[in-house]
Formats: sequence, C-alpha cells, structure tokens
Amino acid sequence: MSRFLKSILPKARKPALPEELLVAERRVPLEVREHPTARRITMRMTPGGGGVRLTIPRRTARATVLDFLERHRGWVEERLGPAPQLVCDGARLPFRGGALLVVHDPARRLTRLDPPPQEGGDWRLHVGGEPAHTARRVADALKREARRDLEAAVERYATQLGLRPRSISLKDTTSRWGSCTADQRLSFSWRIVMAPPFVLDYLVAHEMAHLREMNHGPGFWSLCRELCPGMDAGRAWLRTEGSGLHAVRFSAG
Repeated sequence: MSRFLKSILPKARKPALPEELLVAERRVPLEVREHPTARRITMRMTPGGGGVRLTIPRRTARATVLDFLERHRGWVEERLGPAPQLVCDGARLPFRGGALLVVHDPARRLTRLDPPPQEGGDWRLHVGGEPAHTARRVADALKREARRDLEAAVERYATQLGLRPRSISLKDTTSRWGSCTADQRLSFSWRIVMAPPFVLDYLVAHEMAHLREMNHGPGFWSLCRELCPGMDAGRAWLRTEGSGLHAVRFSAG
C-alpha cells in the first residue's frame, strides 16, 4: 500500500482494554490509567475492595497489560472485598453493630426507624415514595442517625478534653473515616453509623484528640487511649471490616 493511501485511509482502532475482570465468578470493575512517569505496571484495589486500578507506563502494549492481569488474578481474588449490595426493598444492611431491614411502603409519607423488637433482632427502616427513590431515602435516614450518634460522642469527649470543634460535617469518603483540620473542623464518613458503636466511639476519640495533638506521635496516642480505653478494638475493626461498609451501594453507579 502506498504512503498516500495509508495517510487517507482511517487508522485501525487499537483494541480497548477490558472494563471489568471475571474473578471468583464476580465481575470486578477495572480502571486502567496511563501515567507519564510510570516505569512499570502497578495494581491496587479501589477503596472498599470492589474494583481494580492499574497504573501503566505510556504506550504499554495491550498484550502486556492482559498478561499482567492474568498473572495477578490470584492477588485480586485474595483482596476482593464483599460483593456490592444495592439498597432496595428487603435489603438487610449493617447498622450500629446489628442489621437494618429496609421496608418499602409506597403509601408512607414519613421515614420511620424502629428499634429491634427483641435482643439480637433487626432494626427496621420504613420508607415510602417511588421505589426508585428508596436508596436515597435510606441514605438520608442513615445520615441523620450518623449525625445524632457522632454529635453525642463529640459532646462526651469535648467534656473530657475541655475543647470543642468549630464544626462537624458528614461526607461519604472512601480514603479516610474522619479528619480534623488545623482550624479545628471535624469531618466524618456517615457510613460509620453502620459499624458497631465502639468503632464510632474510637473514631470520634481519634479526631477529637487531634484538637490538642495535630500529629500521630506518642502524645497523641496516649491522649486517644485516655479518651477511649478500648481504642484498639475499634481501630482493628476498621482495618479488617471497614471496607465492607463501602460495599453498600446507594446508587447503581
């Protein structure tokens, strides 16, 4: 073929990389990102352990990427988090160390949260409206409960410390459960309300301790333990079980 024909004919499209992997009979989302300074392929699990993220050098051959994925399939399977759970009528979600059953009643106007009828039973969250809005209504209810629990814990520790934050905000972060800014503003992931209460207590103690110690030095950990003597259990739970709270999906995306 002449050089002229090559210049005017449309270029063959390079086959795209897959957008998901089949691992342990689950379809796992795959993100592939080229990075100008990357010298080798690196792989990480996305927050919550529900997906895979690859960083690759520019112009890495498709076959090289596919071979890398196949060789590391076992690595992904070992680190794969819980299967995503989409919130809908009948869903059973983690909540305050127990479980919360979502009950959708189209005729209901106000959301109502009922405590377990007996020890070890499920909380029940009754929501109304269109089924398409169920997940959003559940998320709104959890945020309200999270704020109630977090503000109560902040007040307890503020009394112990003699210090209060300037503000408290709720977010849906995946990289951290809480933060404290230099101007003493606290932020928490509202999903912490799905964890056992001792975990929430540790998280609040951790961030409140930063009001006095803006570091993670020995003084900080000593103060954190003084505020929350059972901090080790809460810290361990977040490390081993926390990713499961991100598996609860409040949208299909």
